[in-house]
Amino acid sequence: MKKTLFLLFALSLAFKINAQNYNLLVGTYTNKGNSEGIYVYDFNAKTAETKLKSSTKAVNPSYLAISKDNKFVYTVNEDGKTSAVSAFSFNSKSGALTFLNKKSSEGADPCYISIDDKNVILANYSGGTISVFGRNADGTLTDAKQIIKHTGKSIDPKRQTSAHVHMVQFSPDKKFLIANDLGEDQIYIYTYNPTSATKVLTVKNVIKTNPGSGPRHLAFTPNGKFAYLAHEFTGSITAFSYTKGNLHKLQDIGTTLKDFKGKIDGADIHLSPDGKFLYETNRGDANEISLFAIAKDGILTFIETVNTLGKGPRNFAIDPSGNHLLVAHQYTNDVVIFNRNPTTGKLKDSSKRINVGVPVCLVFK
Repeated sequence: MKKTLFLLFALSLAFKINAQNYNLLVGTYTNKGNSEGIYVYDFNAKTAETKLKSSTKAVNPSYLAISKDNKFVYTVNEDGKTSAVSAFSFNSKSGALTFLNKKSSEGADPCYISIDDKNVILANYSGGTISVFGRNADGTLTDAKQIIKHTGKSIDPKRQTSAHVHMVQFSPDKKFLIANDLGEDQIYIYTYNPTSATKVLTVKNVIKTNPGSGPRHLAFTPNGKFAYLAHEFTGSITAFSYTKGNLHKLQDIGTTLKDFKGKIDGADIHLSPDGKFLYETNRGDANEISLFAIAKDGILTFIETVNTLGKGPRNFAIDPSGNHLLVAHQYTNDVVIFNRNPTTGKLKDSSKRINVGVPVCLVFK
């Protein structure tokens, strides 16, 4: 009886230890010479301690996605006209990645990737295209099933002379794909047909955003009722209600103080796991992260803005426990780990850092 109780206690303890540890995958730019590619860390959600598990060579893996079954990792290879998308098998225990295959991205400089069980979809920034690839049973990529070319422009004479697709994201119900085009100041909503051989995406609706704002990233609430759009040029956020493939504008709100004079350069946007708080980062001269409370009707209320303690906070992630927020700094070669108060949403420096070359993507699994 004592042996049985001891075994049950040991198993329970092991489960608790494993439950607080997650894989943290870091995508980087390798063209600066101080990074190899993809890094996998063990992250302890209780202590915020990290330990390197593996590193894998890849060309500019600036955005990553992990399959739902945790067996495969897909990454863009952001490399101008020779850009590609790569597939790896993933050993979640060891953190090891094994290269499977690679395909042309069918558009220059892919900057975002979304996947499901059937397809891998890229946003190609410079190319202004969306490309769709099938997934084989062994995790490898098929040839492109569909390539959609955006052809518009907007009012900025330098950044908006052509289309620049910046994000492709599935709607909460997985029936639609939403694409933000920074170059056109538009949001495209595509009906998603995952099993189609050639027409996976068909246009349902196009929404114009504020001229010259540069729509970049979109984040949904966990219940799928609201979505929040971060604009790169202005650093502002647009709140929408969402129903059945339609976005309805609720609010525009700024993220910097009124007397701020420098370059803003909005970057990333995410919600807390409980859906009560929204965070958005600004790069440029700001290097800040702003916190907002989300009301039941989706309206945002500003709480505070804090310095991210580095330069170029291009991407950030909240760990699955909700107790920590990690900011990847492109220009200071580090990931700053903040402690997060789940009740107030406020951040406090944990004094813990991950030193890694040019980190630009953080994914927990």
